[in-house]
Amino acid sequence: MITISILGCGWLGLPLAKALLSKGFLVKGSTTSVDKLAALENAGIEPYLIALSENKATGNTTNFLENSEILIIDIPPKLRGSGTENFVSKIRNVIPFIEKSAVQNVLFISSTSVYNDVEAFVTEATIAKPDTEGGKQLLETEQLLQSNKNFKTTVLRFGGLIGEDRHPIKFLAGRENLDNPDAPVNLIHQDDCIGIILKIIETDSWNETINAVAPSHPTRELYYTQKGLELDLALPKFNHKNPSIGKTILSSKIETVLKYTFTKPNL
Repeated sequence: MITISILGCGWLGLPLAKALLSKGFLVKGSTTSVDKLAALENAGIEPYLIALSENKATGNTTNFLENSEILIIDIPPKLRGSGTENFVSKIRNVIPFIEKSAVQNVLFISSTSVYNDVEAFVTEATIAKPDTEGGKQLLETEQLLQSNKNFKTTVLRFGGLIGEDRHPIKFLAGRENLDNPDAPVNLIHQDDCIGIILKIIETDSWNETINAVAPSHPTRELYYTQKGLELDLALPKFNHKNPSIGKTILSSKIETVLKYTFTKPNL
């Protein structure tokens, strides 16, 4: 039976762990919160308290990775507010533990923020040229992992994450003078995030870089107005004075490499 370690059992990592358990995998999961250890254990996940900093990895990282063939890294950079960090250094500190473990394959959850808005259409063949600090650190981390010859790394670049309890309209409702009304949205539902990860593991699709965004790309104004109406929220208002800037993320490898069909293509 294959053991999988998930570094970061949060909004995506926890339901992913449960999905992997239902498929017959043994799952180890990490959290930075003592309060969440019991929830992981009650779900059938072997829990570990692990925290990464720029200087070290705290917790029993060796046991967390012991006997695991696959490591999924799902911890986003914290680059807002006063508590900003060097995300690359955090991941660099866990690499020696991976090298000494049985891990053969790493799946790194990244973001389409590694692409800038200059290109109208973006595929996996598009050269990533991030223009945000988060995008720059994610790209450097991707390269750090994929250049390591001790294991194979697949990078999965998700668009904006949405789910039953998470949707950007809740933050945009009632706001005014929003930019880029005609820019396309690039979103993906939590269910498809999990489905795509399961497909990567099922098909042994390692040493890949894969974009993961739902195939529907309505404009920001059309989409968020519609969602505001559906949820009976105050509608956002957009500024049409300036030209809209925004890329369309194409997920060609989802179809050609993974043969995956989106369960929520229209969001």
